[in-house]
Amino acid sequence: MTPPELIVFVDENGRPTGETGPKLESHTGSTRLHLAFSCYILRKRDNKLLVTQRALSKKVWPGVWTNSVCGHPMPNEPVQDAIRRRALQETGLEKLQEITCVLPKYRYQTPPFNGIIENEFCPVFTAVTSEYQPRLNPEEVEDYKWLSLPEYARLLTEQPDTMSYWAKDQFEQLKTLEPFASLLVQ
Repeated sequence: MTPPELIVFVDENGRPTGETGPKLESHTGSTRLHLAFSCYILRKRDNKLLVTQRALSKKVWPGVWTNSVCGHPMPNEPVQDAIRRRALQETGLEKLQEITCVLPKYRYQTPPFNGIIENEFCPVFTAVTSEYQPRLNPEEVEDYKWLSLPEYARLLTEQPDTMSYWAKDQFEQLKTLEPFASLLVQ
């Protein structure tokens, strides 16, 4: 039997407290602040963004569309290694390059969704890939789209109920930062 995936509890500044908890059991109606990440993967040839729909079987935010990959670093796992691990696990993408932290201190707490609150210190990253065909893990990802940044911005504003809380919240900050700002005007 595979041991449960652990999440790292942190203080308000994102520093680990030394405590961990099982990922699924730790997401409740009063979830403790823990370390996570979000990553926006851009396709090298045309700068289109990989947008994924969370699997319908997910305990937390099933079926919503979101950024490319999200996850939790395991204890003592560097965040960039966690991004690579989750990208491979969720989308089958193996060749991530230029992993760059664009929002190092992003933190959010969601309203309850199906009785669960997300409460995360969640640095936000971008990455580039030369791969074009994700191989989806159906336990993690229901569907995907490659969108231009203007198409993604329209999706967030025209269909907000289909989008994850954090994708909408993060984009308010990301749209003024590179590479997003330049790609939005193309």
